[in-house]
Amino acid sequence: MLGSRTRHVGLRTPLLAIGCLTVMTLLTACGYQFRVEGAGPTIGGASATASQETPPRLIIRTLVNGSFEPNLETRYTNYLREEFSAGSGAQVVSDSEAADLVLTGQILSVIVPTLSFSSTATLESRTEVVVLARVEDARSRKVVWSQVVKGSSEFFITPDLQFNRALQNRAVEQAGRFVAADLAARFLLQLEMGALTKHASAPASVSH
Repeated sequence: MLGSRTRHVGLRTPLLAIGCLTVMTLLTACGYQFRVEGAGPTIGGASATASQETPPRLIIRTLVNGSFEPNLETRYTNYLREEFSAGSGAQVVSDSEAADLVLTGQILSVIVPTLSFSSTATLESRTEVVVLARVEDARSRKVVWSQVVKGSSEFFITPDLQFNRALQNRAVEQAGRFVAADLAARFLLQLEMGALTKHASAPASVSH
């Protein structure tokens, strides 16, 4: 009798599992769905409340072009607006809207050094772009963050001079995108650390 009881209990477990699967299948077919609600875990240890804070409203004004490369200010400013909208933690708004912060900046230099060459020609060059960015508190006009960033991009030299110029222009644009992405990432880090708010609320130093 003991042996037969043991076999009966062993058969009950797979039958129970099959019954549960059948019920779940019927519920799903009838339109029932299992949902998980509430705030889940966050990456980096930030609390759910902190992640739901209203992002600062940021105006990005057209950069000043201090380089010898013409017509870069509009393109580089657009790169900044794209990158800051996507990954800086701020809400980029137009110049006519109310804002918490204002970003201004300058393209300091664009140079094209030679990377490799032969006895008769240049084989490879690089564009190096340096940009200065400043962020001010919109109300106090106090600078809360400033950063100088350099971006670079390489390109090969061909016998076609016109094509070389197109390659150089492309490298200048790519370097500008690298600069914009770098500035957005650095801004996000400062924002997450609370450094921008800290600098904005700090009392101004009095010079004697």
